Parts: sequence; structure tokens; C-alpha cells
Amino acid sequence: MTVPGGHRQQQRGGPRALITEPVRPKVPLRRLLRVASVACGIQFGWALQLSLLTPYVQELGIPHAWSSIIWLCGPLSGLLVQPLVGHLSDRSNNRFGRRRPFIVAGATSIIIAVLIIGFSADIGGLLGDCADRRPRAVGTFVVGFWLLDVANNMTQGPCRALLADLTEKDPRRTRVANAYFSLFMAVGNVLGFATGAYSGWFQIFWFTITSSCSVNCANLKSAFLIDIIFIAITTYISITAAQELPLSPSSRSSHISEEMLETTHAEEAFLWELFGTFRYLSWSIWIILFVTALTWIGWFPFLLFDTDWMGREIYGGKPNEGQNYSTGVRMGAFGLMLNSVILGITSVLMEKLCRKWGAGFVWGLSNILMSLCFLSMLILSGVVKNMDFLGHDLPPSGVVIAALIVFAVLGIPLAITYSVPYALISTRIESLGLGQGLSMGVLNLAIVIPQVIVSLGSGPWDQLFGGGNSPSLAVAAVAAFASGLVAILAIRRSSADKSRVHT
Repeated sequence: MTVPGGHRQQQRGGPRALITEPVRPKVPLRRLLRVASVACGIQFGWALQLSLLTPYVQELGIPHAWSSIIWLCGPLSGLLVQPLVGHLSDRSNNRFGRRRPFIVAGATSIIIAVLIIGFSADIGGLLGDCADRRPRAVGTFVVGFWLLDVANNMTQGPCRALLADLTEKDPRRTRVANAYFSLFMAVGNVLGFATGAYSGWFQIFWFTITSSCSVNCANLKSAFLIDIIFIAITTYISITAAQELPLSPSSRSSHISEEMLETTHAEEAFLWELFGTFRYLSWSIWIILFVTALTWIGWFPFLLFDTDWMGREIYGGKPNEGQNYSTGVRMGAFGLMLNSVILGITSVLMEKLCRKWGAGFVWGLSNILMSLCFLSMLILSGVVKNMDFLGHDLPPSGVVIAALIVFAVLGIPLAITYSVPYALISTRIESLGLGQGLSMGVLNLAIVIPQVIVSLGSGPWDQLFGGGNSPSLAVAAVAAFASGLVAILAIRRSSADKSRVHT
């Protein structure tokens, strides 16, 4: 059976010869560690986005039922942007390398986006917003928010594809590189959530308070200014460590006659190649994609409403009504910081766990644990509601501690989700002859399509049952449990799970 990119022969008048690259020695693991460090800067901003922006957009005046629509750009941009960037980077012959120019462009776009988000209230004030109605600030915020989602998707795909390129198709080195990536994501999460949990940034960055930007707004603005520093430093460390080689001169010259054709039909070729690969996927790859989709149906409601759940259902507060909501949001950010600490520890231990039990079993077990955590959140919401808690006082310390423990334990399955699916798909899809950028795009479709469904449905679904976040969390618990069972029963352990890494 002919598969895309498999054993092509160079023929006169044929569309393209097989792309070859210089043979390189194995990249030392310490250099892979430096390359993966860019995940720290990316995730720092993502942590701020997860912990602060859903509450902030409600403070700007968007109702809770519609706040999830703001997040719709993330999966929509991921549906096209990340696969397209992966496709283009697979074929790039830029003298700086295939992946690094896209990483730099994505990091620059992130910096622009966070500046727009941080100063959205000030821009709205300059354009004529008043204190009780801020449509221009909301519009500016949405533009920045959507640009940030596009930039994140532009950056993350090439980052993971670069690691896959440098590991030279070695399954266990690929898992180690993805574990490094997950570890730096954990570090970025810890720093980002700690930054979001601190309420005194406006005193350090005193200039952030303006007539249009109150204390909460100034804290958010200050946090994103810190994010700019982190993304600049980590991007520099990563791209200088990669030492990525461009395509060989012979490969580059063989494509000169095709450049006009590729430029004209780039999008059509990309879409045809992306969706055309599905007919060549094996049963094992379809299982991985199915488990990934169910996993993200489980994760996205939590990632969307985690700090909002803490502020509303544990602290009993509402946006712009008293201090309980903002106190709960900061406590939720602290819980996510604990989550990231556990995520980092799990990332270090992940390779040994996968080697001992198999990646599919570890993934499935972690998803069942995730389901139990979501069930615990539903129980805590019910306990607080039965206390007839009115939000005027702080909740009992036992309830808060229990909620923080649940947030922390969720770091274990989150570390698995950030690493194992990417390693599984990159090793199993190699036989199809696909570039690593496009293979990451195929997996990304299984992530973003469930996110689109959750973004469109979670707000109205919650309103259907009287508001709050519990209905979405119930769906998340069921999806996580189902994905765990499928992973345990259907993903077979490969012989590569027992192989050893040689530096």
C-alpha cells in the first residue's frame, strides 16, 4: 500500500524528489533540555491566561454563560494554524532552519498579544469607555486574546516538531525529549500561577494603575509584563541551543522550479495532505486519537473554569461583588501552582513508569485518576451548597484545603497528557513518511475539535442546569473515565517501551 512520502522515486517531470538532510550525530540530552526550555516561557503566559483571564473577562462585563465563547479562538486557530505551520516548517529551507523562524515569529506574536490584553482597559478608556460599560475594552481584549491563542499555536507545534527532529526517530529519546518539554511546562506553570496568585504586583509596577485600570487590572497588566521577559529569555536559550541545519543545497535547488506552484497552491496542498493522511492511519493511531479527544473533553472544562470554580463555588463570590470572588481566584491560582509542582515531579518519573508498565497503561490510569478528581470537585461543590454559604465570610479551611489537594493531584494526569500522546503518535506515525510537523498537526486535530465542542456548549450547558460549573465538570468526569478505560484496554505496549536511551 502506498503511503504519503513513502519510497518516492525521483522521475523526470515528477512532482518532487525525496527531501534529504545531512546526517547528524545524536544530540546530547543536555542540549535537548536547553531546546525544550522554550516551553517554560510559553507556559508562563498560558498559566496567566488560564488563571486570570476568565475571571477578568467577567469583570469587564461579559456574562459567565458566554465567557467560554471567548476561548473559542484557541481550538479554532489550533485547527488550522498549528497544522499549517507544521506543514510549512516541514518544507522550509530557510537558512536559519526549518523550525526556529516559526518559533521566533510565534514568540514575538505572544509579546504583542499580551501587551494588547494587559492594556485593554486603558485602550478602552482612551476610546471612550465609561466605568459601568466597557465595550471597547472588551473588543480590545478579545483581539489580544485571540491573537495570543494564534501565537501559542504558532509556537508550540514547531517546538515539539524540533524536538522530534533532534531525537532522530528514537522512540525513547523522543519520550525523554517530551518529558523535558513537560518538565519546563511545569516550571512555567509554577512561576505563572505563582505570579497570578500574588496580589501586590501593582505596588511594584506602580505605573500600571490608571483611571481605567483598577488594582485587579493592574496586577494582571504587571503579570503580563513579567511574561514578556520570560518568553524573550527562554526563546533565546532554545533557538541558540538547537543548532538546526537547513536543507542541503542539492535539496534546495531541486525545489527552485516548484516554488511558484507551491506558493499558489500551498493551502490546497496543506489541506489535502492533512486530511488525506487519515485514510493511511493504522488502527493503533486511531485509538490514540480517540483517547486524546476524550481526554481533552475532560480537561478543557477544568482548564476553562478552574479559578472561576474556586471563586464561585468554594468562596461563594461573584465578579465585581465583594472580595470573595477575587480571593477565590487567587487561591485557585495557588492551587494551580501546586498542580504544576506535582506535574514537574511526575514528568521526571514518567519515563520509568512508562518503561515499567507501558505508556498506554500509564495514560489510562492517569485519566481514571483525573475522573476521580473531577468527581471530588462535584462533591465539594455540593458540600458548600448544603452549608448555605452566602459568600459574606471565607469558606471553612477544610473545604479550601480539600480543593487545593484536588488541584494538586490533577498535576499527575496533566503531566501524562502533556507528554505521552505526543511520544506515542510521533513514533507510530513515522512509518507513514510524514514530517513531524504534520504529524503534530494530525494529533492537534484530536485536541482542538473537542475544545470547540466544549467552548460552544459549556456555557449554555451550565445555564441549562441553573448556572455554575458543575454540569461541565460532570461531563468531564465521564469523558476522562471512558478515555482511561479505552487507553488501558486498547493501546498495546510496544517493544520500544523497554528500550534504553544512549546519549
